[in-house]
Amino acid sequence: MESLKDRPAPVEGEDFYREGAYVVFTARYHLRRGYCCESRCRHCPYRGESEDAPGTGKKTELKDESSP
Repeated sequence: MESLKDRPAPVEGEDFYREGAYVVFTARYHLRRGYCCESRCRHCPYRGESEDAPGTGKKTELKDESSP
């Protein structure tokens, strides 16, 4: 497993954005990380079909991030 210091630093606007006091990671960031952390992240491409279900570790189609 690679260490955090071996990974490239996240790029604001591509890997994450700020929403008030929160940092919101994008699908791009999650795909680079390579797994679901089961924290119910907003843009998780690994999350199951149900928005209420915790992450399943199964890859689903990416959602269009440009739509609300």
